[in-house]
Amino acid sequence: MNSMNLIELGRITSDERESFRYLCDKFIDLSCPNCKQQAYYFMSRQRLRCKICGKDFSPLKSTKLSEIKISASRWLILIKLFELSVSARKASVEMNMSYKTTLKDFDLLRKAIAGELSKCDEILKGEIELDESYFGGKRKGKRGRGSAGKTIVFGILERGGKVSLEIVKNVTAETLMSETVKKVRRGSIVYTNKWKGYDSLMFSGYKHLNIDHRYKFKEGKVLINGVEGFWSFAKERLIKYHGIQA
Repeated sequence: MNSMNLIELGRITSDERESFRYLCDKFIDLSCPNCKQQAYYFMSRQRLRCKICGKDFSPLKSTKLSEIKISASRWLILIKLFELSVSARKASVEMNMSYKTTLKDFDLLRKAIAGELSKCDEILKGEIELDESYFGGKRKGKRGRGSAGKTIVFGILERGGKVSLEIVKNVTAETLMSETVKKVRRGSIVYTNKWKGYDSLMFSGYKHLNIDHRYKFKEGKVLINGVEGFWSFAKERLIKYHGIQA
């Protein structure tokens, strides 16, 4: 959807059949459930007919989109509003839908994205930044590392590439190394803070460089402001949406 501007969106959603075609082409596996072939005719009422075996099937049936009974054109508009970070409450007004239904739709989109990302087992490589952050409401007592009642998230950022996140129980060397070895190619250059949990990186096949936040950032690339910038972005998003359910 990020390649579709609002004018194109308006053109496509003005025709329900065209909306269904676009939705299928962009988001759905169109294999026939009977013969597994991808040759079909578009029929009415969100159905396809297989050119090989002649069976009719509904491509939306086995997807999360089937959980909410709205038209293809409305799904496309809803996806665009989600992409533009419009809140569920505002989107419900724009779509003339109940807030409860719109919120459920947005949650389905989030789960679909999470499901697709979970299938990605790509190994990160090159220049890597590691850091952990603590998520949760305000708590009395100690802040930062070691604070109670917060969720610990371990982040791995590939410079110029992707970010991998994992909720962890603690930040011991064993935990951090286990996640790093699973997701980062040996031989990569890994940048971290001074936390002792990262010290064993040099013995695990990585070139390890760290930075002490008590002093100014060093010249050059020895910094982890990429992943730290991601934490700021993530927390701002969670504040905007009043958090998310675990």
